[in-house]
Amino acid sequence: MSFDVIVVGGSFAGLAAALQLARARRKVLVVDAGMPRNRFAAHSHGFLGHDGKAPAQILSESLDQLLRYPTMSLRQAMATGAARARDGFRVTLDDGATLDAQRLILALGVRDELPALPGLAERWGQTVVHCPYCHGYELEGPLGVLATHPGSTHQALLLPDWGPTTLFTQGTLMLEATELAQLANRGVRIERQPVVELLGAAPRLDGVRLADEQIVPMHGLFVAPRTSVASPLAAQLGCEFDAGPLGSIVRVDGMQQTTVPGVFAAGDAATLFTNATRAASAGVMAGVAAHRSLFMGVAA
Repeated sequence: MSFDVIVVGGSFAGLAAALQLARARRKVLVVDAGMPRNRFAAHSHGFLGHDGKAPAQILSESLDQLLRYPTMSLRQAMATGAARARDGFRVTLDDGATLDAQRLILALGVRDELPALPGLAERWGQTVVHCPYCHGYELEGPLGVLATHPGSTHQALLLPDWGPTTLFTQGTLMLEATELAQLANRGVRIERQPVVELLGAAPRLDGVRLADEQIVPMHGLFVAPRTSVASPLAAQLGCEFDAGPLGSIVRVDGMQQTTVPGVFAAGDAATLFTNATRAASAGVMAGVAAHRSLFMGVAA
């Protein structure tokens, strides 16, 4: 079966891209495995018009709107392969089916690689989170930052506006004199003893246990995990990547065009600063750019 555009990934970026193409009366297919990055979060915040809704509700409502367009299709499957084929591309699904398209939009998302601490994974997206703008308002009481990379210092400088903050250096984050002064100015407490366990009835967080057995009361812990692109498709197609502070991302230009002509990318796998609004915005641009490329003679 052949389409004008196949969008791989059906979360905020992918559906926003598909909407532009469906409204241009182009034959578009979204292939989605149903595993969005935000599936661990009970609510989405900071997304204008959707603040406080469950991410699954936002996606369900968006998909319902999209499927009203007659040229829009959804395939619930995992895309396992992508390659050039004739004048476009061929996508292989996990059930063995193959689909052709003139253009591809990769809204692949990323996979979070969480620190291996007892009690952390079961709280991810609830009381262990990565973004204060997305989750900070709902967390009351003492907050912490678990250092995972040099940028954790910046995260700790942000947090005091949401609550009393402790930066746990985990014995690995080295702080310079200027950083120590900035943290002190913001009232951030620095704890050099490593966190070894999270305490409380998950997903609630009551505190953390340190390596010296000290227990520090804590109601929210912020972590910036390492990430990796959640699908091998971009690499299979030969797309180039850029190194980010938390992991590699697909290289795109201002129109979300990758280094492979005819392949566009949007969402968390193609941006350094990730949130729902930016994902949807990048998806819009990718959809518009893919549509323009269909009649501007851009070869795939």
